Amino acid sequence: MQRATSAGVARDGARPADSPFRRRWSRRTQVWVVIAGWVLAAALRLLHLTLRVRLLDRGEVFARRRRGEQVLAAFWHDGIVLLPLVVTRLRWPGTVNVMLSWHRDAEIAAQAMRRLGIRAVRGSATRGWLGGLRGLLAARARGEDIVIVPDGPRGPRHEAKDGALQLARATGLPLVVVGAAAWPARRLGSWDRMVVPRPFARAALVLSAPLALPADRAAARAALEAALGEANAEAARAVGAPVA
Repeated sequence: MQRATSAGVARDGARPADSPFRRRWSRRTQVWVVIAGWVLAAALRLLHLTLRVRLLDRGEVFARRRRGEQVLAAFWHDGIVLLPLVVTRLRWPGTVNVMLSWHRDAEIAAQAMRRLGIRAVRGSATRGWLGGLRGLLAARARGEDIVIVPDGPRGPRHEAKDGALQLARATGLPLVVVGAAAWPARRLGSWDRMVVPRPFARAALVLSAPLALPADRAAARAALEAALGEANAEAARAVGAPVA
C-alpha cells in the first residue's frame, strides 16, 4: 500500500509506521505490535478451528452478498473474538472492513485482523472519527463490506453511539445486526466483559434481516440496541449460554 501525504490518510496501512500517530512509537514498540498481532492471530485461528460453529442467517445475508449486495453490519464489542469466524470458518463472500480506534492495543488487534483476512480502518467516536469515516466510505466505494462496533472502543457497554447511526445513513447500505455467543466460555473483567470461548466450545452467529432505522435519532439508537440485544439473545439460546 502506498503511503499518502495528505493529513488524515494512511489510516488503514498494514504497517505500524503507516501514520503520524504510529510513527511516534519507538522501533521496539513497532516490532512488539507486529509480533503481538501475529501471535494473537495464530491463537485465534487455532481456537476457531476447534469451535463447533452454527450460522443462523435470518436475513439470507450470505445469499444476498453472493448476488453482489454490499453489507453494513453492527456487532457489540464483547463479541469481537467471535467476529472473525465469519471469515475464518464461514467463508464470507466479500472483503470485511472494521473500524478500530487509535491506541496500541487496537493496533495489535488491527495486525491480527489483517492476518485473519479482515481489513482495519483507524478512527473512533472520540479520536479520528472523520478520517475513519472517510476510510469506511472508501471501502464502500471499492465494493467492500463494513462492520461497525456501536459501543466501541471504550463503552459504555451495549450502548450505541451516534456515529454508528451516522455511518449507516452515510453509506446507504442495508444495516444488519450480528449476534454472537459461545459456550462454554468465560467473560473477561474488561469494560465490555469480552467473551472468550473455551476450546471445542459451541459458537453461534445470528445475522438479522436488514434493519429499518427510524428518522428520529433517539428512536434509531433504541432500535439498533434492541435488535442487537435480540440477536445476541438468540445466539446465546442456540448454544445454551447465559444471556448477558
